[in-house]
Amino acid sequence: MVMDNRLRLNQLSFWEKREVRSVIPAKNSVKGYRFIDLFAGIGGIRSAFENSGNTCVFSSEWDKHCQATYKANFGEKPYGDITKINEKDIPDHDILLAGFPCQPFSVAGVSKKLSLKRQHGFADEEQGNLFFDIARIIAEKRPTAFMLENVKNLKSHDGGKTFEVIRNTLEDLGYSVHEKVIDAIDYVPQHRERIFIVGFDKKKAGDINFNFPQPPRTKNAIADILEKDADEKHTLSDKLWNYLQGYADIHKEKGNGFGFGLIDPETDTATRTLSARYYKDGSEILIKQADNNPRKLTPRECARLMGFDDSFQIPVSDTQAYKQFGNSVVVPVVGAVASQLVHALDSVYGRTVERSPKQKHVKNRGKKHKTRVTGTEIPAQQGL
Repeated sequence: MVMDNRLRLNQLSFWEKREVRSVIPAKNSVKGYRFIDLFAGIGGIRSAFENSGNTCVFSSEWDKHCQATYKANFGEKPYGDITKINEKDIPDHDILLAGFPCQPFSVAGVSKKLSLKRQHGFADEEQGNLFFDIARIIAEKRPTAFMLENVKNLKSHDGGKTFEVIRNTLEDLGYSVHEKVIDAIDYVPQHRERIFIVGFDKKKAGDINFNFPQPPRTKNAIADILEKDADEKHTLSDKLWNYLQGYADIHKEKGNGFGFGLIDPETDTATRTLSARYYKDGSEILIKQADNNPRKLTPRECARLMGFDDSFQIPVSDTQAYKQFGNSVVVPVVGAVASQLVHALDSVYGRTVERSPKQKHVKNRGKKHKTRVTGTEIPAQQGL
């Protein structure tokens, strides 16, 4: 599919170009495969791919609060709005990564937009067409592989037509496309279904053998993510707790499933899906407390529920932290997909790259690493 001229955006100014290029690692500072991190959020996808032995060469995220968290953990501020970045100015890379906005396609997002008589899906002018920014970058830079992440509903949205457009666009660009819905329950104590779309350039990778990861045998318990002494401020007030119970009773009488999710850490094995609206009342995940009203998760507990290591810094307010973790990816899930993607590329290119011994958050400290191909050094800017 040829990208429409209206998708070709304005050229960057000299100063903007300089800012973009300032995040490109110096020659010979790259290890593993080079990747770019689009719609980066707070860096969950980046963290997983770095842990799989690879190097980020460019990142983009428009939200200033997410930028602050990203910088605190990776030492660099992501470039801003991807729609204003010319694809020619993005560094060469081997893997494109993008968790593009899900609100236009999620069940909750579609319901809210319909109630407000607003457009959803690709008709959402603000967020619905951001997939095509990914497509124009792929068309220009030709990465060997990509991984996209979105809500489960993307596949069924608009009777499957939305996903058909996405798949056809990627296939028309010359990529094989693999997709799978993965529930995070096998990695963290949370039900969170997300679709992962992985693709490979047919000319570069050929008939590559890629398989999505098998779920691990061991599972974490809810009690494992809880802090021992949560601040009292996270406990629901009598007014809010009474309201939530009343709200649930009303919808129960109507036969609806709306209501709060009360978790008993001693008996329950998984929470509901953590959402970006958690900061409002925490109703989807409330922790039962003896002789007290239930409480919300703390921001650190939310980070753990999303698979972030405790070394991950949270420099923003609780409200922003709840939004950020609710919008994030589950790091171990992405890590499992990353390992399979890298393994597939390794099988084609015969690369041996350093890997972290286990999935955990790794801060970017600007250390220099070497990429090796069967034991021989190659220039950092050499693509696959």
